Amino acid sequence: MSRIANSPVVIPAGVTVTMTDALLNVQGSKGTMDLDMHDLVAVTREEDVLNFVATQGTKLSGALAGTFRALVANMVTGVSTGFTKELQLVGVGYRAQAQGRVLNLSLGFSHPVAYAIPDGIEIETPTQTLVVVRGVDKQKVGQVSAEIRAYRPPEPYKGKGVRYATEIVKRKEAKKK
Repeated sequence: MSRIANSPVVIPAGVTVTMTDALLNVQGSKGTMDLDMHDLVAVTREEDVLNFVATQGTKLSGALAGTFRALVANMVTGVSTGFTKELQLVGVGYRAQAQGRVLNLSLGFSHPVAYAIPDGIEIETPTQTLVVVRGVDKQKVGQVSAEIRAYRPPEPYKGKGVRYATEIVKRKEAKKK
């Protein structure tokens, strides 16, 4: 069983956390995030430290305490520094270009792919084959990156497709005559 709920969340300078009955609000230089707290999890604040405690001795209560601790830690990191994912386009003629709130992708299809960028996400294309996804919400940054990657995931023979910058693609050997 994980003991992640036992480690406290340290609130850095420049981040304000306000707690009401069932709502936790985190504000920082990058933005604001809200979280509805579960009644099986109690949050206590001691100066610049948040502690999470299961209110009941059940397995569900312990699991929720760890989950909410991780969610709040991600919120604090998001509003202070933000999250970033990089995607690489590998393949002849594969390119990306961000224009306003639309990411235009050329991925070898007979048609261009236009991806509408959701609110709270910023996408940059420093080069034609690199896409940088930034945002405050870790889940949203990961979801947007996964949706872009899903248009053309890397294939195992030549490695062409959209991949994460840190991803290692296992290559297969081609068929022999």
